[in-house]
Amino acid sequence: MSASVSAARVGVWLIGARGSVATTVVAGCAAVTAGLHPPTGLVTETPAFADSGLPALASLVFGGHDTVDCPLPKRAEALAAGGVLPVGLPPAIAAELAAADREIRPGGPLRGDTRDEEELITGFAADIRDFVRRHGLARAVVVNVASTEPAPDGTALPPSSLYAAAALRAGCPHVNFTPSTGLHHPALAAPAATSGLPYAGRDGKTGQTLLRAVLGPMFAQRALAVRAWSGTNLLGGGDGAALADPAAAAAKNAGKERVLADTLGTVPEGEVHIDDVPALGDWKTAWDHIAFDGFLGARMILQTTWQGCDSALAAPLVLDLARLVARAHEQGLSGPLPELGFYFKDPVGDGPAALGEQYAALVGFAERLRGEAGRRPDAGGGEGGERSAPGGDASPEAGR
Repeated sequence: MSASVSAARVGVWLIGARGSVATTVVAGCAAVTAGLHPPTGLVTETPAFADSGLPALASLVFGGHDTVDCPLPKRAEALAAGGVLPVGLPPAIAAELAAADREIRPGGPLRGDTRDEEELITGFAADIRDFVRRHGLARAVVVNVASTEPAPDGTALPPSSLYAAAALRAGCPHVNFTPSTGLHHPALAAPAATSGLPYAGRDGKTGQTLLRAVLGPMFAQRALAVRAWSGTNLLGGGDGAALADPAAAAAKNAGKERVLADTLGTVPEGEVHIDDVPALGDWKTAWDHIAFDGFLGARMILQTTWQGCDSALAAPLVLDLARLVARAHEQGLSGPLPELGFYFKDPVGDGPAALGEQYAALVGFAERLRGEAGRRPDAGGGEGGERSAPGGDASPEAGR
């Protein structure tokens, strides 16, 4: 076993476990582990992360919650038919898909669900604890990859926050890969701070905003005045349907706008429009139209087109985050992990917005983990050792 990885088995508990992103995560991990495909897109498999003590891909065990019952093998076949997964991959990893599918539990609230918030959180937490216990896992990371939900109206906890609360109660780090509320709900601020657990989010940066995080600093550094920046997204699949709701789309666009504000120092004219095009399935086209002024007021235009598959772009990032946050938990780190802002549109904690600076912070985080590799606090759950972020004086048991 290479010194770059930990031998302990680590759980990855996916919220939205039968969706396109989650299915691609499970299938991709199995394919790379078996040597069927290279780890393209996995930043944690690059030399900068060698000897950082990350859990091996082969050590990851998958489970999760979902409100749909389409089995993962069938979902993978549909993704292969749509060109998201390689043709022939689902049957080659059928055993791994079936094993993960057996670990998926009913989510909620379901239609007609009579359980209150406390009962839902208790049930979800029990599912996660049972998963950890039955597989003898050192720890588990809960990752939300469900469809975007509207911003909450009132004090009730939305589903993403119910799952986040359950993660805290089960003693598990949390990653919010969606723009949904999750741990950002005011009612969870105190439990998150006193849990002693690390967390990261929110809203994975996979396409249009990734490009904005590169281009925004370019304009600023070259002293070019951006007058307007408009965009359009055409997408299908479950995310396209969810984002047809204006409230959900507004939550998604907030992160895109923040990147421009933070990198340009101002908010240019223009908006992002999101259109649901079911025929596109898991594929997305994003256009940007950027109007800017050059020397002596010369007016110029830059237009970009991004065509990609959201699931294939997101899946390696989810695996990266699960490994990094699991390692942070093993080292006893707690609170928000701003060094992981490289992966998000709307990162938690204070950190840079430009992609280059975010990557430098991420590499620094890898070096920090590498420097602590010989000083592991507790291989059986990471509940001891030093903490170096907000909430560090609290015990992980506090959120249970």
